[in-house]
Amino acid sequence: MIIQTTKIAAVLLVLTAIASGAFLLSSKVRAAKSTQPDSAQDADAALRARAERLHKEAIVIDTHNDITSPLLENGFDLAMSGDDPAGKVKTHTDLRRMKQGGLDAEFFAVYVGKEFVNKTPAQGGGAARRTLDVIDVVYEQVRRHPESLEMAFTAEDIRRVSGSGKIAALMGIEGGHAIEDSLAALRMFYKLGIRYMTLTHTNTNNWADSSGDIDDAKINHHNGLTSFGRDVVHEMNRIGMMVDISHVADKTFYDVIETSAAPVIASHSSARALANHPRNMTDDMLKAVGKNGGVVMVNFYDGFLDPAKAEITRKNQALQTRLEKQYPNDPKRVQAEMQKLQTTVKARTPLSILIDHIDHIAKVAGIDHVGIGSDFDGVPLTGLPEGMEDISKLPNITIELMKRGYSDQDIKKVLGENFLRVMSEVERVSREKRM
Repeated sequence: MIIQTTKIAAVLLVLTAIASGAFLLSSKVRAAKSTQPDSAQDADAALRARAERLHKEAIVIDTHNDITSPLLENGFDLAMSGDDPAGKVKTHTDLRRMKQGGLDAEFFAVYVGKEFVNKTPAQGGGAARRTLDVIDVVYEQVRRHPESLEMAFTAEDIRRVSGSGKIAALMGIEGGHAIEDSLAALRMFYKLGIRYMTLTHTNTNNWADSSGDIDDAKINHHNGLTSFGRDVVHEMNRIGMMVDISHVADKTFYDVIETSAAPVIASHSSARALANHPRNMTDDMLKAVGKNGGVVMVNFYDGFLDPAKAEITRKNQALQTRLEKQYPNDPKRVQAEMQKLQTTVKARTPLSILIDHIDHIAKVAGIDHVGIGSDFDGVPLTGLPEGMEDISKLPNITIELMKRGYSDQDIKKVLGENFLRVMSEVERVSREKRM
């Protein structure tokens, strides 16, 4: 009996030990599980801290911002808060948010709408006059805010101004009709600080076809660039003005690639393989830009990024064209009819789709040939992806590229170094041609 009791006691002792071990193991598992969210949060915080450091180190350049229209037309000033609920003018851009976004250089779009073609002095002046008015607005902002902004004219200027803690202010004309078919006007605009020109806007001009009206049989198209159009490109090469092929028809694009002695830019275009819109670039076009040594700056408008929205954007643009023909001298009526008839989508586009376009262009054209050209304030206030609602959100691009495994060096290329390389090369070609 004593032996049997001893055996039973021993068995009980073993079972107790097993139960105790199981409890300890269970406690450890629970403890590990409870720390996993903290670990994930820590990793995310570390990533964001690293991204913030890199974003500050990088030279961040946005090559297309249409804040100039609210500045000129609505009395907005960059010192105002464009996101103030009580403000009269709502924008994607102001000085406070430019600084929050870590912006180092901004190309203010000197946008000249097609409605300024053939306007008389009595009607406020034509395309060249409009160009001068917008240029003046940019200089006025720099004059009013010298502590934050400084004019820049070269790639080296951008580096110098950025190093001083200010934002470099540059300008690019959007719409080649701005020069009113005059190489003299082109040269004078360069002297006033214009450093790129988008050869067309949504309208075909007298020397280059646009992607915006290529399907309109009533437009007098040129099958790309005319002889004078090639002269424009040659002169831009000579004086050191970057040739911007955003908005041009595909044939115009290939004529420019054939004609230009310097790398070209697309100041605000995306990938057509991901979103089928003529404003975007095909893979063959992306490869051609890579071979040319140029750079494609990705547009942030969800109507050009999101595949479903791109189709709606095309339909709405066709509707607007029809209404403009129906009410040729009544832009307010056109706007009113658009608000009634156009298709709208409330669902927001995820930020990942914007990063998909950067990723695609980097893979097709090469990592040296992609950058950012936001189109802030040239698109609807709600027409941007989640996480890119305004210019303060630019650091999210750095974070997302890090998440996709891009190296620090390659992220810096996307944020600005690729563009600086192209701008420097355009300047070099100009020096050679002036010798």
